[in-house]
Amino acid sequence: MSSDNEPIVFNRTHVTGSEFIYMHEAIGNGHLASSGPFSRRCARWLESHTACRRALLTHSCTAALETAFTLAEIGPGDEVIMPSFTFVSTANAVVGRGGTPVFVDVRPDTLCIDERQFDGAVTPHTKAIVPVHYAGVGCEMTAIGAFAADNGLLVIEDAAQALGATVDERPLGGIGHLGAISFHETKNVSCGEGGALLVNDERFLERAEIVHEKGTDRSRFYRGEVDKYTWVDVGSSYALSELAAAYLWAQLEHERAITAARLRLWGVYHSAFAELEAEGLVRRPVVPESCRHNAHMYYLLTADAKTRGSLIAHVAKRDIHAVFHYVPLHSSEAGRKYGRSVGRLETTTDVSARLVRLPLWPDLGTERVERVVGAIHEFFESKPTAATREPSSSVHR
Repeated sequence: MSSDNEPIVFNRTHVTGSEFIYMHEAIGNGHLASSGPFSRRCARWLESHTACRRALLTHSCTAALETAFTLAEIGPGDEVIMPSFTFVSTANAVVGRGGTPVFVDVRPDTLCIDERQFDGAVTPHTKAIVPVHYAGVGCEMTAIGAFAADNGLLVIEDAAQALGATVDERPLGGIGHLGAISFHETKNVSCGEGGALLVNDERFLERAEIVHEKGTDRSRFYRGEVDKYTWVDVGSSYALSELAAAYLWAQLEHERAITAARLRLWGVYHSAFAELEAEGLVRRPVVPESCRHNAHMYYLLTADAKTRGSLIAHVAKRDIHAVFHYVPLHSSEAGRKYGRSVGRLETTTDVSARLVRLPLWPDLGTERVERVVGAIHEFFESKPTAATREPSSSVHR
């Protein structure tokens, strides 16, 4: 039950009720560092639900991406194709290894990387493509995989927002050579800060374990395969603590229910804004038939940046927290310094100025959603508003 006077926050982490029980159990086990019983349970769950060959828990999705690009041997002179419309970690993980992010545009429908831009982006220096599954909606993985195979490139999925989602009935994160998942507190399943590297190509299995364990063969030692462990490769302290894994296990146990709750609320939003979309006042998210999304996010595209700003201010006066999203990386100070862009990236620039994200969390409830919907309808009814426009870049025609 909600009150009309209660602030509606953008995100609130769902608590299943088992988190403290499992953390207490972890403390009782006397194993608080990585690779304990709860870490192993979480890894097995991920391997089962993503069909990956090996899941390695990390302290963040950023750490998972850094591990992936280390395994891909990205270094000075190497290029990695990625969307500009993504979080900074996608690019930072490349730059940190000495590589160059190559920014391409996103599709105007899903806002995922536009696979039609690859021909103009690939060079003899290109080593990998990073599909970012925006809002838990899958990229065109069949086309991306085919292009990568034809050009000898690796596919490293940034599936930070995509746990539980599929494309062509294949779990996101488990399709490319490597994948990265996030368990940040804003994600569907969370442990505050956390992530996972999904290893799908057997070529990387042995080395992934070593890089994940600070560059040592420590895991082989604990399996009794060597009589001592030592430094054998580059690596870092990427693993997730057992306390965080205990919290995460309580969440993974309820992943299906969490996703179902989010999908129900996402559906309420989607139905409620159909009329506004028909009138050309907003554009709703697009989910292709090939995708089963996970309701990570609900957003609207307004007519222009001014309307977006006015809408956010309008709902804020009614104690509703709605927010924008990424500032394009290609236009950022670091993006211009460390990366390069292909084309004008008109869709990215356009949608980033018009996109507004609405509150969405499992315990939000229908009453709060209807209050958000009411405030947005009130905004559009109270003033004349220009119709939304689709991105005009000719490459999409």
